[in-house]
Amino acid sequence: MQHQSKDPLHGITLERLLTTLVDKFGWEALAREVNINCFKNDPSIKSSLKFLRRTPWARKQVEDLYVHHQLSHQASKGDEVESPWGKWEK
Repeated sequence: MQHQSKDPLHGITLERLLTTLVDKFGWEALAREVNINCFKNDPSIKSSLKFLRRTPWARKQVEDLYVHHQLSHQASKGDEVESPWGKWEK
């Protein structure tokens, strides 16, 4: 029996998380959401990852924004958490 994690960040790398947010919001809007200089001044994935890995409070804010974005995205589509049994349920 395989245990499924209830952690919404399980299996998501920080790089994937950040890339998703940048694609969704752009650097300018992301800087408004999470007020850190690496998002404001000459932003890049590489420099932001370096900062976020060393700064727990900033990483937490970015992770929280990602989780909120993912949950609100699922709710807007009317999706529930997908079952591994997919089409065989019901």
